[in-house]
Amino acid sequence: MLYTMLTATGTNPFQTVSEPIIGLLNMALTPALGIVGALGAIYCIILGAKLAKAEEPQDREKAKNSLKNAIVGFVLIFVLIVVLKLGMGAMETWMNNTIQ
Repeated sequence: MLYTMLTATGTNPFQTVSEPIIGLLNMALTPALGIVGALGAIYCIILGAKLAKAEEPQDREKAKNSLKNAIVGFVLIFVLIVVLKLGMGAMETWMNNTIQ
């Protein structure tokens, strides 16, 4: 049926559906990088201040672990957004080649 649709119309019906989605993702990724960067930096500063103010050893250890986890999560989210932004063109090309 898909082959019949493609040969009958001469165009790819999935391309008209995918182009707005890809455009929306491309537009959303750039602000997402800025938002994640700003929120991650603010959160790490707050956790760093909490670590500096901790007087008890267990509070200091808890604050240190929280800061480590926040930094790992921040880096992971940032890397995934960058990979998605860089891989968007390759995914679009792959999708167009697969469907045609």
